[in-house]
Amino acid sequence: MKKTELLQEVRKMRFEEAYDGCKRGRLTQEEAARLLGVSDRTYRRYLVRYEEQGMEGLVDKRLGQISHRKAPVDEIVALADLYNNRYRGFAVKHFYSWYRRSHGGMRSYTWVKKTLQSKGLVPKASRKGAHRRQRPRAPYIGMMLHQDGSKHEWVPGKLWDLIVTMDDATSEHYSMFFVEEEGTQSSFQGIHEVIDNYGIFASLYSDRGSHYWNTPEAGGKVDKWNLTQFGRAMQQLGIEMIPAYSPEARGRSERNFRTHQDRLVKELALEGITEMNQANEYIRDIYLPAFNKEFTVSPEEPASMFVPWAGTPIEYILCEQYERTVGNDNCFKFDGLTLQIPPDKYRFHYVKVKARVHRYPNGNLAIFHGHIKLATFNSQGKEVSNLDKKAA
Repeated sequence: MKKTELLQEVRKMRFEEAYDGCKRGRLTQEEAARLLGVSDRTYRRYLVRYEEQGMEGLVDKRLGQISHRKAPVDEIVALADLYNNRYRGFAVKHFYSWYRRSHGGMRSYTWVKKTLQSKGLVPKASRKGAHRRQRPRAPYIGMMLHQDGSKHEWVPGKLWDLIVTMDDATSEHYSMFFVEEEGTQSSFQGIHEVIDNYGIFASLYSDRGSHYWNTPEAGGKVDKWNLTQFGRAMQQLGIEMIPAYSPEARGRSERNFRTHQDRLVKELALEGITEMNQANEYIRDIYLPAFNKEFTVSPEEPASMFVPWAGTPIEYILCEQYERTVGNDNCFKFDGLTLQIPPDKYRFHYVKVKARVHRYPNGNLAIFHGHIKLATFNSQGKEVSNLDKKAA
């Protein structure tokens, strides 16, 4: 018996008790109405219908009617076929976003979920575990960003790292792309994209990966004074770095990666994408805008802590920097390459000078003396431009 029908039968029994009490003088009409949980006026209406039609007069006529909002059978079948034939294995929320976005669906999320569950296409979720409190979000956008990577088999047979840079206040993903291996250059690329589009932010929350921090003892505290290349760049930009000491501390990032590992894998397979360049284009043009639209939340405060960057070209900072001593022939060795400093108008030579080598994310190299760039080379050590006297 359905719940509504059961409640109908209970109401009938209680009415008989109240009616009998009134007839015997044990109850007034007001007391009988309170017993039924209705107003005096409603109870009097019950009395009129009961005396005219008997117990049938108390039956709710709506119980036998079909709701005008009930979906037609062909719509239910079409939804089940769509999921089963094209989106099999998608989480309900993921399927629902495609149902609305690509197929013009107008039904609610709850209706879609219950329909798929009734057809046995998706299981009902098990009861959740103990209640835990989430760490409060940063109140302002740009106050604290997260950066992390996730190695996963995003396409069959290929393990890539997905690098994500997101805002703690809103969960908006500012940068997201695949690389073969997470490291210093991929971290620079993510930060570069954020600064180009939004500006300098206040702090960065990250794990204790070796490209972010030097950790003297495994599992111990990070060394905040012995900086990595990435740490040095953040210090130059005035961005505070905050280390995370447990996976739970990075819970917000970890939950997002679980969503990406479920959704993005299915969408890349759906589109037949197997190459990294195509996958990054798909993320940039389709996946990331849709994800941000669905999952970004409003910040607690409307103000922003992003500030424009108007100093040194940002690529001069977001790179690896190494110091080398120039030899007698105005050359020095770097990473197996011999780099020759060309002549210029500032000095007769650079013998015994402390020069600085920059290695950029694209593999190119540049030689600096102080704030002056002396030469630029490709990753094979071949000079690719003439003297470029720009302030670093």
